[in-house]
Amino acid sequence: MDLKILFQFIIILLFGLLVLRLIVFRIIEPVYVLAFKKPLFLYGYIILKKLNDNQKEVLEKEFPFYRRLSIKKKRYFEHRVNEFIGKYEFIGKDIAVTEEMKVLIAGTYVMLTFGMRNYLINQFSRILIYATNYYSTTNDAFHKGEFNPRMKVIAFSWEDFVLGHGTLNDNINLGLHEFSHALHFHCLQKRDPSAVIFRDEFDKVIQYYNDVDLNAELRTKGYFRLYAYENQFEFLSVILEHFFETPEVFKKQHPHLFTTIATMINFKGDN
Repeated sequence: MDLKILFQFIIILLFGLLVLRLIVFRIIEPVYVLAFKKPLFLYGYIILKKLNDNQKEVLEKEFPFYRRLSIKKKRYFEHRVNEFIGKYEFIGKDIAVTEEMKVLIAGTYVMLTFGMRNYLINQFSRILIYATNYYSTTNDAFHKGEFNPRMKVIAFSWEDFVLGHGTLNDNINLGLHEFSHALHFHCLQKRDPSAVIFRDEFDKVIQYYNDVDLNAELRTKGYFRLYAYENQFEFLSVILEHFFETPEVFKKQHPHLFTTIATMINFKGDN
């Protein structure tokens, strides 16, 4: 085969791949998303990045979610933790940032977004870690954590992050709460399949906040803490804390809302 024929073959092949990609992502996947409420695929990795033994030990010890995954999906989880740690800047404010801290923070975020294909978002670029609650100039008050989209920052009191992470049944998890705000902000702006599904299901979730009767039912049962009713953004973040911390209770108390949240983040229990 001479070079001219080879070059023509390569051009035709590349053109065919481009057309195939357009068909898959512009036609097939939108139909699939509409029918099944989930992306066509999630984990299309050619090369999986690995964690070292110490990092994997932190995941095994600290994340029941990770322990329940299959061996294959554990590798996907580890890859995403590695990618998260590489993408975002961790800054200690009066505290030294350790490898374990990075894995705990990354693992929390990856757990929340494990059912999404486009999981790394640009709504924040830095993670500030304080030893304890800190004074924020955003509203001249002491905070345990916050998401500041203008500054592209997520901040945590490490004391409160660890307390929320380690207490598995109080439905208070600072890491999940603040990352939920950032993810919500991202999905309101983007048009990838996971963001579209998130946004569509959020419209259903927020009915429980806006509808007088549904809201009254939630308050009467008293499962969600009162902070959920501050505004619609806190409503979602508090609900997601409950979803991961006491899923059995959530499903029993509010089965329809539970199913909507599971669809919103493409959570299947074993993912």
